[in-house]
Amino acid sequence: MATWNTTLRSKTALSLGALLVLAGPMKGLAAQTPAPAAAAPAAVSQRGTVKAISGSTITMTADAGQTVTVNVVSSAKIVKLPVGSTDLKTATPGELTDVAVGDRVLVTGKPGDTPTTFSALRVILMKSSDIASMQAAQQADWKARGVGGVVSSVDPASGAITITAGTKKIVVNTTGKTDFKRFAGDSVKYQDAKAGTLAQIQPKDQLQARGAKSEDGATVQAEEVITGSFENLSGQIATIDAAAGKITLKDLATKKMITVDITSNSDVRNMPMQVANMFAARTNGDAAATGGRRRGGGGGGAAAGSEGAAAGGARRSAGADLSQMISRFPTITLADLKKGDAVMIVANEGTPGANTVTAVTVLSGVDPILTANPNGGMDLSMSLGGNGGGGGAE
Repeated sequence: MATWNTTLRSKTALSLGALLVLAGPMKGLAAQTPAPAAAAPAAVSQRGTVKAISGSTITMTADAGQTVTVNVVSSAKIVKLPVGSTDLKTATPGELTDVAVGDRVLVTGKPGDTPTTFSALRVILMKSSDIASMQAAQQADWKARGVGGVVSSVDPASGAITITAGTKKIVVNTTGKTDFKRFAGDSVKYQDAKAGTLAQIQPKDQLQARGAKSEDGATVQAEEVITGSFENLSGQIATIDAAAGKITLKDLATKKMITVDITSNSDVRNMPMQVANMFAARTNGDAAATGGRRRGGGGGGAAAGSEGAAAGGARRSAGADLSQMISRFPTITLADLKKGDAVMIVANEGTPGANTVTAVTVLSGVDPILTANPNGGMDLSMSLGGNGGGGGAE
């Protein structure tokens, strides 16, 4: 699954556009004929990750995805900026030889003769080693001070959000200083998250929060909150169109036909058979121990409801454990899937009533799990809770 081990580029994306617009020099007035001065073209910027460097030429992958060839002119100014800073006053002088593959750069200058060439007058550099160090520190902080789960309720007046993590209730307290982010619709990557608000958070959202925990862990004073709205689907593929990037399936839980868009951001993986059998046996054994009933199951009154909740809780727990393993499963492509394959999917909620969603994670090889859980697979989206800022795998 596309999880949380990120390069934190949303925090290190060198968002300095406003600081780096270089005004072109104004030409003087014509000596004989007064006329408006013609301004030189304003400088423009490109930012991205260094892919290769040869002499004074940098090949970079721009944030928009295209490969750009940058010619660094001999008079170009090169500075190194500390990770996380957006203030050029904190930059220190650098040399072209400081630039290495994997570094983040913001180049400012003039477009070349083609859309993928660029002449750089200034290069602002963030070293990949510094980014990695900050990433490691933030991941450690998330592990130490992070919590995650499913939103139970939101109190807009107090800013308190109650989440459920397994069988535990945690109150996440927010203030005007809390940094809210929202997952992109087809991605759970930290760097793809957008600025968010408390008002966007709804019950059943997935939530991660980082901040000071109470001694018993029941409350958190949140410095950062990241949320998203996702759903779990499971069933056999009914149709597949690899060229269009679409599959359809009848979801076991809702019994509805769903169209699933598979994009370049979707993480498609195959579960090894021995792992699938292990989790199938685990969830089947848990259900058997509670009479095989789930919440909303047949008669038995309160006792049946309690047993169903226990079975559901065990199933969710197994889903949380499985979601932590997905990053180690082999990556496959849509072309590797075929009609009739059993899949479990984490997707965005899509447009209400449209029955079309965009996949975040597609997991195949899950036949034993769905056989053991005929009313729906396990809750893979639970991996979105508890690992914020990058605990997990890319």
